[in-house]
Amino acid sequence: MKPILLQQELLSLTHFCVIVPTYNNHKTLKRVLDSVLDYTLNVIIVNDGSTDETSEILKSYSHLIQIHHPENLGKGRALRNGFRKAIETGFEYAITIDSDGQHFASDIPNFIAEIQKEPNSLLIGSRNMTQENVPKKSSFGNKFSNFWFQFETGIKLDDTQSGYRLYPLQLLPKQFYTNKFEFEIEVIVRSAWKGVLVKNIAIEILYDPAERVSHFRPFKDFTRISILNTVLVLNSLLYIKPRDFFRKAKKKGFKKFFLEDILESNDSNFKKAAAIALGIFIGISPFWGFQTVLLLSFATLLRLNKVIAYLSSNVSFPPFIPFIIYGSLKMGSYFVSNKTTLVLDSSLTLDDIQQNATQYIVGSLILATVSSLTIGFLSYLLLTFFNSTKNKK
Repeated sequence: MKPILLQQELLSLTHFCVIVPTYNNHKTLKRVLDSVLDYTLNVIIVNDGSTDETSEILKSYSHLIQIHHPENLGKGRALRNGFRKAIETGFEYAITIDSDGQHFASDIPNFIAEIQKEPNSLLIGSRNMTQENVPKKSSFGNKFSNFWFQFETGIKLDDTQSGYRLYPLQLLPKQFYTNKFEFEIEVIVRSAWKGVLVKNIAIEILYDPAERVSHFRPFKDFTRISILNTVLVLNSLLYIKPRDFFRKAKKKGFKKFFLEDILESNDSNFKKAAAIALGIFIGISPFWGFQTVLLLSFATLLRLNKVIAYLSSNVSFPPFIPFIIYGSLKMGSYFVSNKTTLVLDSSLTLDDIQQNATQYIVGSLILATVSSLTIGFLSYLLLTFFNSTKNKK
C-alpha cells in the first residue's frame, strides 16, 4: 500500500488533467479510459466525429468532461479544443494520451515526477522504436521528424512523434495554424522557440496490429508535414536563429560575446577558419536573397560556428557590394567573353550585370572560391599564431 499512497501524494502535487482525443477507436477506448481513471478523475475526452460505437461507449463516462465534434476535424483540432477546455477549467498541465491502446496509463506518475524536477517543461514520451511489431514506416517517420526538429530548434530528441505528452498549458503559443497530425510538430517547435524546455522521458509502448487503428494517411499527411517543415525551416533561418543570436549577444554584451563565444569557442582553429571561409564564399556568391538561408543551412550541416560564418558573410556589406560586383565581372571576363567594357565608377549599373549575367555568375563563383580559400587559410594561420602566443604568455 505504501507505494500507492506515495503515488497518490505525487499526483496531488500537480494540477493536471488527461486529454484523450479519439476517432473510431472503439476497440480500445474503454480500456484506455478505465486505465487513466486509476490515476485521476481529471479527464477531458474529445470525440473527433467518430462514426463507430464511440458515442455509445462515452455514455458510460458522463461524469467526465466531453467534447464532441459533429465531424472529423483532425487530431490537431481535437487537441487544441482540449487545451482550450483545460485552460478554462483552470488546469496547469495537460497530459495527452492516444486512445488506440499503445500507451500505458501507468506512465502518468512518471510524467508528474519529471515535471516536479523540471517545472514548465514540455515532456514527450520516448518509445522504443526497435521493439517487435513497430512498423518500419513509423520508425522512419520518427527519424525524419527528429532530424527536422533538431534543425529547426537545435534540440536533439529521440522521439518527436509520440502522442503521449505533458504540456505546460499557460506557456503554449496562443495561436496555431495546423489542425491535423502535423499540429504535434508545430506545437513542440514553436514552444521551443518560446524558450520552453522540450525533452523526452522513457515510456512503455504496446503495438498490437490486431487492435491498433491508424488514421495516418501517408500521402496527404506526409505532404502536410513536409509543407509545415518547409515553413518552419525558413522561419528558423530567417528569423529565429538571427533573433537568438542578437539576444544572446545583447544580453552578454557584444564585446564579451565576441571574445568568449567566438574567439574562445571550443571549436578547433581549423573549424573556425572553415566557418570564416564558408561566410566569405556565401557572401560573395551570387545567391542574393538566399544568402542567410544557405549560410545557416550549410553551417548546420557541416557543424560550423554559425556566428563566425554569419559575421564573415558580411563581406557583402553594402559599401563593399560595388567592389564585389566589379571584381566578379572582371574575374568572369577571363572565362566568358564580355559584351561591354566595364569601369568601376558610378556608370556601373544593374543593366551592366543583366547584360553580362553569365560573366557575372561565373566570375562571382570563382572569386568566392578563391577569396574563401585564401582568407580561410590566412585566418587559420592567424588563429594558430594567436593561440600559440597566448599559451606562451
